[in-house]
Amino acid sequence: MSETEAYPALVAKKIDSVGLDLRVVNAGVSGETSAGALRRIDWLLRSPIVVLVLESGANDALRGQDLGALKSNLQEIITRTLSAYPDARIVITGMEAPPNLGSSYTSEFRAVYDDLARENEATLIPFLLEGVGGVPALNQADGIHPTAHGHSMIADIVWEVLEPVLREVING
Repeated sequence: MSETEAYPALVAKKIDSVGLDLRVVNAGVSGETSAGALRRIDWLLRSPIVVLVLESGANDALRGQDLGALKSNLQEIITRTLSAYPDARIVITGMEAPPNLGSSYTSEFRAVYDDLARENEATLIPFLLEGVGGVPALNQADGIHPTAHGHSMIADIVWEVLEPVLREVING
């Protein structure tokens, strides 16, 4: 699958198609945890941010990492972003932990995203992979990474929430 088929590129096309003059930066790194994202956030903050779509933590769950650290890492990303750009809007993409980690871990993992959105007055996309995660036809052979069609569906999920946020930011 090419980079142009990934959901950030597809969201960028949607932004362009409605005439919003914004640049999308895909700062994601495959396999990265929230700790890695936190280590790299200062690089991203070198450029102005109007809206930060925060999508991190899935790899933390796949590794069964500490949820307190996950929440702390994501909160620090939000804090640094808002410190650099106080008017930036934050959109948090919720994730789900695999059920093999147990019901307690999965419910506490989900709550991290809900809590961060509420505590930071951020917009929440409840589950980024809604309708895609766990669907074999929409995921590559590894069963984890979406196919091009899966990415297209994810772009639609993101756009449904992101478009009104972008319009509000642009229109004041």
